[in-house]
Amino acid sequence: MNATSTDIQSTVQGTDSPGHHRRVCIVATVPIVLHWFMAPHIRELGKLYDVTIVSNGTVSEVDALMGEHVRFIPIGIERKISLMKDLRTLLDLWKIFRRERFDCVHSLMPKAGLLGMLAAKFAGVPIRIHWFMGQVWATRSGSARLLLKSLDKLLAACATHLLAVSFSERDHLLAHQITRPNKLQVLAQGSVCGVDTTRFMPDPARRKATRLECSIPEGATVALYLGRLNRDKGMHELAAAYSLASSRCKDLHLLVVGPDEADMTGSMIRAVGDAADRLRFVGFASNPEAYMAAADYFVLPSHREGFGLTVIEAAACGIPSIGSRIYGLTDAIVDGQTGLLVPAGDVNALADAMTCLATDADVRRKLGAQALDRVTRDFQSKHLTDQLSRYYDNLLNTQCRSPNSCGIHRNEICADSEAP
Repeated sequence: MNATSTDIQSTVQGTDSPGHHRRVCIVATVPIVLHWFMAPHIRELGKLYDVTIVSNGTVSEVDALMGEHVRFIPIGIERKISLMKDLRTLLDLWKIFRRERFDCVHSLMPKAGLLGMLAAKFAGVPIRIHWFMGQVWATRSGSARLLLKSLDKLLAACATHLLAVSFSERDHLLAHQITRPNKLQVLAQGSVCGVDTTRFMPDPARRKATRLECSIPEGATVALYLGRLNRDKGMHELAAAYSLASSRCKDLHLLVVGPDEADMTGSMIRAVGDAADRLRFVGFASNPEAYMAAADYFVLPSHREGFGLTVIEAAACGIPSIGSRIYGLTDAIVDGQTGLLVPAGDVNALADAMTCLATDADVRRKLGAQALDRVTRDFQSKHLTDQLSRYYDNLLNTQCRSPNSCGIHRNEICADSEAP
């Protein structure tokens, strides 16, 4: 359900009278993004600041995020471009920001980022943070690419501080002159939220139960794809590569988990031919850890990624990954150490990598063990939450307002610098 400007004031939920700490607003397009990426951060930030969530959706969709100092204001942010609706949302956001007088507005996702940063700048919010998590224009061409890049530049110009989800995404943004180096940084070793290693872990009992549920033999080799099913994720290439790899390895099964956004299921079944009986589709799943525990390796042949959270979640379950050699995934996968990287769109290279991990259990175990070690060392969720809390503390609890004087991290710029 979308909120309108007439019901914004009456549907505020949570803390009735914020004011015990500095005031932070987190803006996202849809609640599921907050659950996926920000839940541990919101819980921790709520101990330190008054936090307001602004997003599309209903109270019931964000209830698990609420707390004594966390509240929710629904607003109708459309995912697709709709000029009149977007202008109305921009005005509503501006009204909220003017009324609430936040110390900081932090946005995620492209549409929420553009509207949120514009409204926050117009409303005079002193600290405005946007977290880049992949660029839509990376796989576009022509006028669409130019327009989307220009909107990202506008977003960056309105923000006072920018985060990238990986070092290679940061390099990509700088190479395309979206912003300047001292305004854009990466927390820790990358990712938004890291991995909850108490949830994602090797689990033999769950492995057996999930395979039984999916009618996959216990002794079969299972390749897993988990994510949205669309062209940008490389689903056509995955189907073609699996057709080749399955002809070489007769016990190789492909488990596909995630919502079908582009009628991919039928086209993949047709593409794999005789191997269709070893292809399993699950649809959206709220327990991805169960399917990762059941798999022998993970495959993400995507054409664009900001980082590749599912890769490190798989690594936490002790399995290696195969991914495209693109920015984002080159941070999530260390080629030859925690998995294998192949050229994006190269079906034969993808099939060779799938065959290699399907037929060589020793290589699979070695890469999986190294992937697990790396996640445990660099990507645990608590470490990312601690880094974000420290980032906020330096911005909100020090009164620095001149470039390069606050000593937060390298590549940081303080709040009053407005240059893109």
